[in-house]
Amino acid sequence: MNIDLGLVGTITSDEITFDSGQTIRGLGGVLYQAAVLCGLGKQVHLYTNLGEELIQDVKKTVEKWPALRREGICQVPGAGNQVHLHYPEKGERVETLRAVVPHLSPRQVIEDMHKLGMLILIINSGFDIKLSDWRKIVASAKIPLWLDIHSLPLSKELNVPREYLPLTEGKEWIEGVSFIQVNEKELFSMLGDPDKRYSEGDVLAFGKEAFNLGAKAVFVTLGKDGVLVMTPEEFKRIRSPEVKSIVDTTGCGDVFCGGAVAKLAEGQDPFTAASCGLELATEAVSVKGIEETYLLARRHREKA
Repeated sequence: MNIDLGLVGTITSDEITFDSGQTIRGLGGVLYQAAVLCGLGKQVHLYTNLGEELIQDVKKTVEKWPALRREGICQVPGAGNQVHLHYPEKGERVETLRAVVPHLSPRQVIEDMHKLGMLILIINSGFDIKLSDWRKIVASAKIPLWLDIHSLPLSKELNVPREYLPLTEGKEWIEGVSFIQVNEKELFSMLGDPDKRYSEGDVLAFGKEAFNLGAKAVFVTLGKDGVLVMTPEEFKRIRSPEVKSIVDTTGCGDVFCGGAVAKLAEGQDPFTAASCGLELATEAVSVKGIEETYLLARRHREKA
């Protein structure tokens, strides 16, 4: 089975810094998922608002991806979505939004729904799409939906470090969604307190509530500890393969998403899909940037 995939999110221009003084600059955001899916040979329809100052850089990158359909890329004025990510030697990364693009209109996505076999929404900035417009898409969809919560719980002020906040509208975002991706911090925000350590029972209760709202599987990414996969029938922790070298961990959750979605689109079960996504994400820490991520996924397809 090979189906067309819709992908909604924000393309970012990333500046990544480290305490060592090293700086990495490049495109990011939803292009990580697009790179993986296209590298794996999936036909992808990308829907995003793209700042005019990033148009040429994006075009230069994605013109090498024959599986990417670009009709849903809408040019908007300005610098585009600008992000600074800092990785300290210890502790969590610090993210700062420097500029954002307007919320995406759902019109084109809804019009194209008949072409798609699955739709993926990645919340890269928190400004990607309004909740009311997402509900319009969900209401019109007769296909599986994947939602990566990602930046939804993060504060939205520009030019100051972003903080995790309780996500009071979490249920409205996930209702009717088939597959939900969160990391631990995002999950705790949805449970009400991002700084609290919740029990396994709390996590399972969240999964049960998600299933009552229509979910088929919940994927909780755990960084180097792998991923927790919940379905209505089963609860399983999948460990990460051994990491040989670490170059850049940016986008690992995005790579997991692309790898897992590709397998779900082929008819695989959520546990097999998660294992494949995790394998690809583990390898992705040894490369940096969108173009190398695409080549990594393409090598996987050629070996299969």
